[in-house]
Amino acid sequence: PTEKVTIQVLSQSTIKEGDNITLKCSGNGNPPPQEFLFFIPGETEGIRSSDTYVMADVRRNATGEYKCSLTDKSMMDSTTITVHYLDLQLIPSGEVTKQIGEALPVSCTISSSRNATVFWIKDNTRMQTSPSFSSLQYQDAGNYICETTLQEVEGLKKRKTLKLIVEGKPQIKMTKKTNVNKMSKTIVCHVEGFPKPAVQWTVTGSGSIINKTEETKYVNGKFSSKIIIAPEENVTLTCIAENELERTVTSLNVSAINIPEYDETEDRNDDNSEKVNDQAKLIVGIVVGLLLAALVAGVVYWLYVKKSKTASKHVDKDLGNIEENKKLEENNHKSET
Repeated sequence: PTEKVTIQVLSQSTIKEGDNITLKCSGNGNPPPQEFLFFIPGETEGIRSSDTYVMADVRRNATGEYKCSLTDKSMMDSTTITVHYLDLQLIPSGEVTKQIGEALPVSCTISSSRNATVFWIKDNTRMQTSPSFSSLQYQDAGNYICETTLQEVEGLKKRKTLKLIVEGKPQIKMTKKTNVNKMSKTIVCHVEGFPKPAVQWTVTGSGSIINKTEETKYVNGKFSSKIIIAPEENVTLTCIAENELERTVTSLNVSAINIPEYDETEDRNDDNSEKVNDQAKLIVGIVVGLLLAALVAGVVYWLYVKKSKTASKHVDKDLGNIEENKKLEENNHKSET
């Protein structure tokens, strides 16, 4: 007769949602028993089966204690099975369009049977921190992926994507500079905006269009359009940038090539900014130095006054002692007489 019943899990050591579970029950009788009762979590009645019982496409609620016994329930064995799961919720997800300067809260929430590893990828590059957008810029646009894995469970991985589009109306800044040869001038129209604005140059007054232009590569919502001219007289140039959101127009007066003028360049603006910063640092340093000098002078003066008062007290005390000694000598002299 059978004296012992044993239950085994024939599936892989770690089980995740979607896997199949195969249970095997055996007895040590001779001949061994051919039928058993299998008890699954949540069911009070046993399921009669041969020595194996298969559950397909299990869910997390299949986690629990499993038992098998002889058909007369005289002998029983049990085992515990954990069905691992991993949930990921990305808010927002899919394609999202926002305006430049807007805020966009992003959250990637994980629910799992074990501690999960979470990381972000932007445009195929792993990020060091989670994205946070308090004021969106053009460079924030891209394809974001929140991915999580359970390292202990092979094949248990989840990911969701966010395609972020940052739109903005065209913004223009024009600069000019005289070229080294003094025979021409370079005028640049610096443009920001998304979708990429189309740029057109015109000569104010005549309305003629300048077609010979050079454009830099469009990166992070920015690019520039450049023209080189040799004006024989003063001229006003207009740069027009237009996309689906707005049309922006900016003009710039340019003197004739033989007339000296102040060249407006980005480099010069940066230099001026650096000079202003250096001057500000110098002024702050001078003020701090004067304050420290005044503090030191105050301490020295206080020590001097204190020392002077102490010396004065000693002098007064010494003078008093001399007067007392003199009076004592006079009294002694009178007594002797």
